[in-house]
Amino acid sequence: MTEPERPASLPPTETLEPALPAARVVRRERPSLVWLLPIIALAVGGWLLVQTLAERGPEITIDFPNAAGLQAGKTKVKFKDVNIGTVTDIAVSEDLERVLVTAELRHGTDHLLGEGTELWVARPLITASQISGLETLLSGPYVALAPGKGKLGRRRFKGLDKPPVVSGDAPGRRYRLRATSLGSLNLGAPVYYRSIQVGQLVDYRIDTDGKRLTLDIFIQSPHDGLVFKNTRFWNASGINVQIGVDGVTVDTASLISLLIGGISFETPPEPENPPQAPPDQFFRLYPDRATALKEPDFDRQTYLMVFEHSVRGLKVGSPVSLRGIKIGEVVDISLHLDARALKVSIPVKVEIDPHRVGLQRPLEQIRAEHPNLFRNLIDRGLRAQLKPDNLLTGSLYIELDFHDKVAPVTELERDGLRMIPTLPTPLEAAATRVADILDKIDALPIQAIGADLSATLAGTRSIVDSRQVRAAIADLSATLAELHRLGAGLNTEILPEMEALLRKAQGTLDGAEGALSGVQDLVAPGAPASTELVRTMREVSDAARALRILADYLERHPEALIQGKGGGR
Repeated sequence: MTEPERPASLPPTETLEPALPAARVVRRERPSLVWLLPIIALAVGGWLLVQTLAERGPEITIDFPNAAGLQAGKTKVKFKDVNIGTVTDIAVSEDLERVLVTAELRHGTDHLLGEGTELWVARPLITASQISGLETLLSGPYVALAPGKGKLGRRRFKGLDKPPVVSGDAPGRRYRLRATSLGSLNLGAPVYYRSIQVGQLVDYRIDTDGKRLTLDIFIQSPHDGLVFKNTRFWNASGINVQIGVDGVTVDTASLISLLIGGISFETPPEPENPPQAPPDQFFRLYPDRATALKEPDFDRQTYLMVFEHSVRGLKVGSPVSLRGIKIGEVVDISLHLDARALKVSIPVKVEIDPHRVGLQRPLEQIRAEHPNLFRNLIDRGLRAQLKPDNLLTGSLYIELDFHDKVAPVTELERDGLRMIPTLPTPLEAAATRVADILDKIDALPIQAIGADLSATLAGTRSIVDSRQVRAAIADLSATLAELHRLGAGLNTEILPEMEALLRKAQGTLDGAEGALSGVQDLVAPGAPASTELVRTMREVSDAARALRILADYLERHPEALIQGKGGGR
């Protein structure tokens, strides 16, 4: 609906309505409060940003071989089971061989990051030496951190393939051992001192030359104060069984060492105050306690022994004894071929400690006083001989002793070493004698003797088959028949008569026994006949004495038989 037009006579609108007031611009001297709110919000946001950046911890990158079980935004970084960060990113390295794990740690953890810091993925681990990480079966794996003691500020680390046996912040010292074989040792193997565990084997590796191994051990504090520069370490793994002349010896450290191996150490009593061993000092790992604590020989003398027969069973370290007392050991065994004589010999070098022989003075002084001492000992029959150390193992040892009736020796030195003459073993000597006998038998004219024997047997056969021998055999048969007939007659005729004669002789003997009984009664002490017989015997004795006197007189005066005894005589 359109609006009606106004009449022309009517005045304009502005004349009919009052005029509007005009706007006046007034400048304020203070800013409006409206802008205060965004400024406050911006300041609060800036402060929060600064606070967030200030409280943000360090960001580190860890190089792992794989990322099994790790998740960005979920996997935690823990130190002593306390959450100190979270894994934020997982990427693959450019060479596609490693995994780069980025983790953001909490504020205030910078002192945990430095040289020597170790990081690894904690997973369930069950070995013979340790059981760890069982809690990750439910919560999942996490990145474990062990701080180092080196320079701080490091942000790039190489993760370990497996958890370390001893954390870097554990109090104690690390030492290194050199060995030719690992044996039954394994990571985490215990280290014992007097059967008490004081440390562990933390690492092992092959040396660059490939000839030996280097083992890293950790001794806990305060037991690391028991390690000195002259301390001896030995492998206490398993059971050490030795069979020797002293019997069977069984040595073991503990039941754990039977399963995973172990290392023991001890310090010899000399010197009295040895210096403390610094960290990372190298020690030799001996195979057993006896070898490690063997008494050192300060004045050992090297001698040479040459054997002509097999030395199977003799080895380096075999004992050298003097009448059963160990005075040294074998240090080298070699083989020598004489190209001219085509003869093989076995030179054996031994080391002997003169002090074990009982020398109370220095060897040089004794040699000065007795320059021919060694020669005199050889001339007295000092010889070396191989003898069995154990029949089960077949091992040998060298026995020194004095022997009678030995061949003289002219060579007493070779290659600058004094030589001790040798003798074959009793078995070898017997074999040599048997060989000599066989050689003598081989030297006999066996064929000629056989021919002569054959001729003799032929002659004997001709004699046996001769007519005379047959006639003699026939006569012998007749003689034997006659003897058989005589024997039959003896049984039927002669033997009964002999039995009758024996019965008569028995009766005669009985009568004689009765007569002797009567005689015994007559001659019994105190019997009349005995008394009379004693008196008669005295008279006969007196008569015999008189006759002896008469005979002596006549022997001196034979003329008395004619002239008689003179009155003056």
